[in-house]
Amino acid sequence: MTAADRPDETTATPGARAADAAVETIQREMTAFARRARASAGRMHPELSLVSYTLLGHLEERDGCRATDLAAHYALDKSTVSRQVAALERVGLVERRVDPDDHRVQVLHLTDAGRSILAQVTESRRTAFRERLADWSAEDLTRFAAYLERYNAWQQAGPGEDRDRAAVAGTYR
Repeated sequence: MTAADRPDETTATPGARAADAAVETIQREMTAFARRARASAGRMHPELSLVSYTLLGHLEERDGCRATDLAAHYALDKSTVSRQVAALERVGLVERRVDPDDHRVQVLHLTDAGRSILAQVTESRRTAFRERLADWSAEDLTRFAAYLERYNAWQQAGPGEDRDRAAVAGTYR
């Protein structure tokens, strides 16, 4: 839909205006959430950015994977993942191992130090979320969790598509 095809404020229905306002609020609040998450990541562990924490979590969840798999999963450039992985390797949180099924492939795995720091930061993050959500009812928490899952289940933008949409969905470049 082009700008000319979109209804303006005077022709939009009250429901459409309310939906537009809600989308603007969601976008603004998700941006604030992402900024807060990035800022708090540094406080929880100075060497572990939000991106690094996310990559470590993925490696733990998958019990290791290739850098290209990380890039594909998070819709990141290979060079971005390469820099992040190199930094994690330098501080001893990630190591490369030869894939036993294909000796041409290297698989990234957490080191013991990586597992330890990930567990520490994960617990700190859980505590922070529990404190922030302490006065929410169980029903509100369940509904909020379901909405987040639904939102994040939507297919993220691929190469050449709207990158802002993917960035807001939680993919950090």
